[in-house]
Amino acid sequence: MKAGKQTTLRSRAAVSGIGVHSGLPVTLTLHPADAGTGVVFIRCVNGRRQREIRANARSVTATELATVLGDASGPGVSTIEPIMAALCGLGVDNAIVELDGPEAPIMDGSAAPFVQAIDEAGIVKLPAARRYTKVLKPIRIAKGDAYGELQPYDHGFRVEVEIEFDHPLIGRQALAIEVGPATFRREIARARTFGFLRDVASLWNAGYALGASLENTLVVSDNRILNPEGTRFPDEFVRHKVLDAVGDLALAGAPLLGTYRSVRGGHKLNHAVLCALMSDTSAWTWVEGEIPRPITGHAEMASRLAPAFGPDRS
Repeated sequence: MKAGKQTTLRSRAAVSGIGVHSGLPVTLTLHPADAGTGVVFIRCVNGRRQREIRANARSVTATELATVLGDASGPGVSTIEPIMAALCGLGVDNAIVELDGPEAPIMDGSAAPFVQAIDEAGIVKLPAARRYTKVLKPIRIAKGDAYGELQPYDHGFRVEVEIEFDHPLIGRQALAIEVGPATFRREIARARTFGFLRDVASLWNAGYALGASLENTLVVSDNRILNPEGTRFPDEFVRHKVLDAVGDLALAGAPLLGTYRSVRGGHKLNHAVLCALMSDTSAWTWVEGEIPRPITGHAEMASRLAPAFGPDRS
């Protein structure tokens, strides 16, 4: 196979906002990086670069309502899944992500502002061949009614997500998609994070969602969506779960060649499946090359059915 090339950003770009959980202001700056760097987060404190955190599964310290990177030695970074999804979805292999706060900015609740920042910076090819994490055998993790699994798939990265909430505005939704720049931009990037009005008080008491608002979260009451503009897609809820899965699985260390299927899952399950894969050296391998493309790149949608389950919120 003719080898594909690694990519990075042409120039720097920055976005500013607040953390959805911390409520604190933060600026996130994207920088170009050399081939083989991968994605590296830099935490700045008082204007100085204090620590470097590699974006991989081993760096994950928490998955409660968001994915958190770091360790006990110093400040980490939270809610990294939207920026990781944008980098992965657009095919950026190497980047430095610098933050001056503990949590990536939530922006409008989707990955679209990060896509715009990457577009402003531009994407360029590097001389080195692109490396992939190829799934060789099935890996499955089940937790009660939820499960996640990775399967071999030679045509790229395919994500199949099914959610089911005991709520009349959501119910059962499913989406299957071949993840690539075109499909990510069109089908996934604009899908916003969501939450339920009934959970607000308990989340605040637990120290979460302190920066959440109708400007960055799709808020669902008992019988209606509170955002004046409504949903961006009829099934925006499952599309955001796909976005989360893309961001969480981007921590494989290189683009995945495989299919990921999640049923009633979230960040915790996504991370558990990825850890199970990486810990089994017979289940994956590094490969280089130009991957054969699938026949279609369109998302496949399942019809909404009656609600039955309430998955973990994440």
